[in-house]
Amino acid sequence: MKDPEGLSILITGGGSGIGAATARYFVERGARVTICGTREEKVRGVAESLGERCLGVLADVTRAEDRQNLMTRAVAHGKGRLDALINNAANMLRGAITDLNEAELQEVFHTNVISGMMLTGMAVPHLEQTQGSVIFLGSVHTRRSFPGASPYAATKGALEALTKVLAAELGSRKVRVNCVVPGAVPTELNIRAGLFTEEEHAARMDAIAPFHVLQRVGTPEEIAEAIDYLIRADWTTGASLVVDGGLSLGLAPF
Repeated sequence: MKDPEGLSILITGGGSGIGAATARYFVERGARVTICGTREEKVRGVAESLGERCLGVLADVTRAEDRQNLMTRAVAHGKGRLDALINNAANMLRGAITDLNEAELQEVFHTNVISGMMLTGMAVPHLEQTQGSVIFLGSVHTRRSFPGASPYAATKGALEALTKVLAAELGSRKVRVNCVVPGAVPTELNIRAGLFTEEEHAARMDAIAPFHVLQRVGTPEEIAEAIDYLIRADWTTGASLVVDGGLSLGLAPF
């Protein structure tokens, strides 16, 4: 298994939550990390707090020119190499199937699925040189059904299918592709999407906790540990690693 020290890692959606925690995790272990996001103050704040090993890039991953600039800068920051691409950037959309807006639906698919596909294609020549890997961030929504969450669940289901296809497609090039499937983890995604206030989101996490086998929600740092495993596990590809405290085991309905 690879040691994180010296690796070059690109994380999309790195300004908060799982992305920021993962950046910190790898920088603290000696990796060079590039993060991106659309909120300049968040991206800059994380990068500055982590020092010279972390490069923050303002980028909207749905824009082709931003993706190209991001990849170029990430490889340069990694001193000419890229060992892992973590497709973490995500958008949230909720609503009854009868009320969905097509433009909003296209936007969430562009952010959650298409941007990761395009970045992965750009990363492959670099990852082939390092025998590196791609990590997609899935969701427990693919294993537990939440009414009104069809747009988000559909995008995360697409990522798990994509993981298997790309693992088969890229295996001969020694590029591994895996997916981490988090359960309930406090992040800003629902808040940024306007679904909950901070207080409502905290209350929701408290309400969900008892339905986990381990009786608590997870932390972004615990997801970072799972990502680390998949980056370093040289004989693992096409896998979806569920890290959800037992939420998907169906302890009780919500």
